[in-house]
Amino acid sequence: MKHFDTIIIGAGSVGLPLSYYLSMRGQDVAVIDMNHSYGRGDNRSAIGGIRATHSDPAKIKICQMSIELIRDMEAGHGLYVDWTDGGYLYPVYEQEKEIALKELLVKQKSYGLDIEWVSPEKIRQLVPGINPDGLLGGTYSPHDGSASPLKTAGAYYKLSLKAGTTFYFDEEVTGFEISDGKISSVKTGKREISADVIVNAAGGNAREIGSMCGLDLPVFPDSHEAGVTEPVKKFFRPMVVDLRSDAQSANFYYYQNEGGQIIFCVTPEPKIMGKDYDSTSEFLPLISRRMIKLHPRLKNVRIRRTWRGLYPMTPDGFPIVGWPKDVKNMFLAVGMCGQGFMLGPGLGKIISEILDLKTDKYNFILDQLSLYRQFEGSEMLK
Repeated sequence: MKHFDTIIIGAGSVGLPLSYYLSMRGQDVAVIDMNHSYGRGDNRSAIGGIRATHSDPAKIKICQMSIELIRDMEAGHGLYVDWTDGGYLYPVYEQEKEIALKELLVKQKSYGLDIEWVSPEKIRQLVPGINPDGLLGGTYSPHDGSASPLKTAGAYYKLSLKAGTTFYFDEEVTGFEISDGKISSVKTGKREISADVIVNAAGGNAREIGSMCGLDLPVFPDSHEAGVTEPVKKFFRPMVVDLRSDAQSANFYYYQNEGGQIIFCVTPEPKIMGKDYDSTSEFLPLISRRMIKLHPRLKNVRIRRTWRGLYPMTPDGFPIVGWPKDVKNMFLAVGMCGQGFMLGPGLGKIISEILDLKTDKYNFILDQLSLYRQFEGSEMLK
């Protein structure tokens, strides 16, 4: 039975960067994925936004590192992933949202974020054609941005292969051998292998992987739909996030990518729980109505396609990262709550340091994102 330093379950938004950073540290790493190739789970459903603009120190730190790493991908590795620092813009039309975001702004700036309250005039410059009626202003973080999830996954796969990672595709984990509270081997339909550490980075299947070794992980996927338009001449840069809710949706967001296509997504209300990947007939009428009301200039842009992916949610909207008490050599990197793409690079690098260096400098992240927290409250900008 082949033995590795680390086995990672899941070749997606977290597993791919983690495999690279561990292999670069000299570890012998294996990645197991049930799909035919890398990034074939919910990584390919991501729309590409990467922001450090969160409401808590752990996710801010992780995503600041992600932005650094993705921004450096071309200069440092010669791999182009369509990175653009277009920023994130939260336009505000409701007074209660203005109060909430201005209060949050103080907290965000105390964590070192470059973010400001901007005027309606500035917003109209950033997003020409946005609806000015009732616009009160908004928050804008210019150093957030976007990249291509497919190109980013491809980049990390190439880097990881070159660094020596072993990938086992088309292999579903079927069980674990456990002895004295530790996983002694990982079984798939094709092989049995072992490692000092096993990382659960299985995305929407994280709960099932956990249950195979006796863990009850509160990760419950729900479905979100997204779409992309034909390419048009670039006329705005930021990711625009409308936090207003209506009877069918909690919020929506969109941006124009490097190729000129407008990519958009909605947060359905109520949530659509489960693992349904089929697109619906309700999505386009809903998102079209909301986007055209906010940004009338979009009304004649033609939509090219839509798709659906999973948000592996936790009760409070924060990921679960760290060591479970009952399985001593499994590390959890689960429940990314639809933000795995933006968290993945930074989290992969951080976890690689935790596993290889046994460092405690990220204990504040492990404490905040522990499996054993109370799961009270909710991330404001999830």
